[in-house]
Amino acid sequence: MPGTPGPGTGARKGAGGEDTEALATRAAAGDSAALDQLLRAIRPEIVRRCGRFLLFREDAEEAAQDVLLQVARNIHRFEGRSRFSTWLHTVVANCARQKYRELKRRSAEQPLASHPEYESGAPDPRTTSVIAGSRVDFLEALEKLDRDSPHLVAPLVYRDLCQMDYAEIVDRLGIPLGTVKSRLHHARRQIRPWLSGSSDG
Repeated sequence: MPGTPGPGTGARKGAGGEDTEALATRAAAGDSAALDQLLRAIRPEIVRRCGRFLLFREDAEEAAQDVLLQVARNIHRFEGRSRFSTWLHTVVANCARQKYRELKRRSAEQPLASHPEYESGAPDPRTTSVIAGSRVDFLEALEKLDRDSPHLVAPLVYRDLCQMDYAEIVDRLGIPLGTVKSRLHHARRQIRPWLSGSSDG
């Protein structure tokens, strides 16, 4: 189909058949009914996107709730200069990474041995989710990259986790394509030693 957006960026249809881009424009202008429709329409996609960051579905669903809350609170900031789906990627990335930090902190504060599930031989997924799986290696590498070279984080997150195309990233970050590719290259090279045998990046 002509003009079909890249992976993960397609407009969804709301309950009335209106695509999410149109709903977002109306919601940003203060249409509360459009906002309600928008939130319902994007929820499944938001859970899927959060799942790229968080291994366990329950964690992804919690992060998705945070995303929906942020969209509801901040939709007025969406000015329509880029696609709503591109704007949404930033919200998803921020909320998912914040949820990861919260889960990690919770895990440190509440050791597994303190959970009844641990005693019965079935650890609580909320705590194991931050210490198991290859995606966690990647998220930990992102945290370190954020401390060492914060300007490299967004291109890496948008390209490798959000799977945005280069045109969207250029539009979102407001920097030239060559700069995006250069930062992405340096980000991948910098995190590679921090990944424990993972193929991510």
